Amino acid sequence: MPTTFPRRASAILASVVVAAAVLFALYTVMVLHWSYSEGERAGYLQKLSRKGWLCKTWEGEILLSSMPGAIPERFAFTVRDENVVRQLQSAMGQRVQLSYSQHVGLPTSCFGETGYFVEKAAVGGSNPAAPNPG
Repeated sequence: MPTTFPRRASAILASVVVAAAVLFALYTVMVLHWSYSEGERAGYLQKLSRKGWLCKTWEGEILLSSMPGAIPERFAFTVRDENVVRQLQSAMGQRVQLSYSQHVGLPTSCFGETGYFVEKAAVGGSNPAAPNPG
């Protein structure tokens, strides 16, 4: 009779651990697939690098300028699609328009350092904030 209690306790403990792991996995999938917000930003691509100790992610930065002479705002983002990475690598220093989705509450930085995941990029375009040269 004394051996049934330890077996039952270890089975309950194992069930709790498995349930916690399943809930964590469901939460992670939910946060990755449902976006908090979606939008577009345009600016000059300043940085794109692959970073991380254990989990390597593509992190980038564009400079947004609201008007000529104003100090530009930085927009940091993460890219998970290799096709978009190649497109951005060839556009360094150029004006780009990024379509992104924001994911809030990611449990770890292995998915990216920012919550902004770029899904599409368009290179070039006009800059309404730049002075007209002609």
